[in-house]
Amino acid sequence: MMRRLFFLGLFLLSGCAQLAPAPAPDVRPAHLESAPFAMNGRISVDHYGERHSAGLHWTHRGQSDEVLLLTPLGQTAVRVYRNNINATLDDGDKHYQADNADALMEKVLGWHLPLRGLHQWVLGLPDTGSPVQIKRDSKGRISELAQNDWEVRYLRYAPDGLPARLQLSHEHLKVQLLIDEWQWNPN
Repeated sequence: MMRRLFFLGLFLLSGCAQLAPAPAPDVRPAHLESAPFAMNGRISVDHYGERHSAGLHWTHRGQSDEVLLLTPLGQTAVRVYRNNINATLDDGDKHYQADNADALMEKVLGWHLPLRGLHQWVLGLPDTGSPVQIKRDSKGRISELAQNDWEVRYLRYAPDGLPARLQLSHEHLKVQLLIDEWQWNPN
């Protein structure tokens, strides 16, 4: 009888135990550096002491990028688009065009995002096209990266292993990126 009560007690207690949730499947593409993505997050810019912040929606596809800087209500304030041929920037009802997105952003906004290497940096990878200096954390992830006259600090990683918060510095420009969500192979 005692033995039955013991096993009944164990059975009831095991019913109260919570199972650990199964880890979410890793839906990241095997070759991150070439995978198209869309990401949502926030951006904070400090340029010569002048600070700006905005929501951020960025779509990267192979040889093109579309960056939307969003108002607090989610409306597009600035749209930057670049491909292999040219770059455009829409700021309200004003439309600008140039050969280079970085130079165009610098001219119109007064600061720029380094789109050429940034699509790899946000994935926690160096730009494969130029020399790099890397420091790693105790888990082997990049903690600091110096490349193309930019310093990138990885301040936080998400549980899936992708960077969640980065700080980019270049001369008198500091940019913080907070990444909230990813979409792989967007339409």
